[in-house]
Amino acid sequence: MSGEQTPPAPVVVLDHPLVQHKLTRLRQATTSTAGFRRLTREISLLMAYEATRDLKLEAVEIETPLERMEGHLLSGKKLCLVSILRAGNGILDGMLDLLPAARVGHIGLFRDHATLEPVEYYMKLPDDIGERVCIVVDPMLATGHSAAAAIDRLKGAGARHVVFVCLLAAPEGVAFLSRAHPDVKIITCAIDRGLDDHGYIRPGLGDAGDRLFGTK
Repeated sequence: MSGEQTPPAPVVVLDHPLVQHKLTRLRQATTSTAGFRRLTREISLLMAYEATRDLKLEAVEIETPLERMEGHLLSGKKLCLVSILRAGNGILDGMLDLLPAARVGHIGLFRDHATLEPVEYYMKLPDDIGERVCIVVDPMLATGHSAAAAIDRLKGAGARHVVFVCLLAAPEGVAFLSRAHPDVKIITCAIDRGLDDHGYIRPGLGDAGDRLFGTK
């Protein structure tokens, strides 16, 4: 019916004990660069399970060592993991451990510290992005502007099914991204209290890029 609004996609908070344990370790200021990188990779594997929950399967006949049976394999063209540079690469690496056949795209954005608006400086995507489920990864969903801008560019390139995955989200970012792209499911490990005057998530875990790459 014309005039109907698309209902917002679900926001999934992963409350699994392993996820929450590793997230708490990530938050600690005393966690080293190597530890932060390792924990991010481990959490990424766990988030990938949820992000791929709705992939389609097709029945196939296979031969086990004992008999023939009907099994199931992923159907058609499958995934594209899209990292929002640079910090998204910390999640990307972990997901590729689980999904080595996935195509990979990159979108380079930085946040203007005066306006808090995203500025794009790079984009490279597979040609067949419209035929794949796109999992966009970035450690933080703060204001939501960068995530929304990245998904704008993805949809402009033909993407039709997009999921957004992050370690932490602020309520402001969830609300902004849900308004901008109500069809995009958000998967996160926690929704924190909110943003400070500089647009950082509180209590948060600091600057994820600096902590991943040792540039703080």
